[in-house]
Amino acid sequence: MFCLIYAQNMQEERLRRLKQRMKVYFDASRTEHQEALRALWSATYPGRELHGLVSDQWKEMGWQGRDPSTDFRGAGFISLENLLFFAKTFSTSFQHLLEKQGGKRAAWEYPFAVAGVNITFMIMQMLDLDATKPRTFVRAVFLQMLSENEWAFDLLYCVAFVVMDKQWLERNATYMEFNDVLKSTRVQLEKELLMDDVLRIEDMPSYMLLC
Repeated sequence: MFCLIYAQNMQEERLRRLKQRMKVYFDASRTEHQEALRALWSATYPGRELHGLVSDQWKEMGWQGRDPSTDFRGAGFISLENLLFFAKTFSTSFQHLLEKQGGKRAAWEYPFAVAGVNITFMIMQMLDLDATKPRTFVRAVFLQMLSENEWAFDLLYCVAFVVMDKQWLERNATYMEFNDVLKSTRVQLEKELLMDDVLRIEDMPSYMLLC
């Protein structure tokens, strides 16, 4: 009984912390947000000097303009945290996707960093964590995973990114088809999360795409 109550309390606390992360807007005036951007640059381009938080250099990473802070409006600070987690945890996969090394690439590719922000937003919608009561079984499955691993959301993000890129290549997609690829990525994630033998993010078949 004690273990059950402890597990329930752990799940509730981790959900509370995750929902709090999701509510934080990116604020370019906050020191910790500035440092997170610099950390992302360092993790993405080791040894390369960043000339400023507003610079044409950011376009190389796939931001829309010189100031990446304007691209976080859709998903907030957690989307930057997700990118940074991906860069540090699965650096090989991160660099592979950043440099568009896999398969036959289209002439008009998706912008890497902005795609990452959109993936965060898609996962937030899929999990529906702000709902008072679970409206999907996917959410219930994810909450169980979250109780086992506080970084379940970030890991799911990494899986989603490699799934999206795989589907992009399989469809030989162009930038105009990005939203369609994102929708099919969500369908694939939901399918894998609901598999009987998937108890952790690491059990998802597509987790094997990460390196």
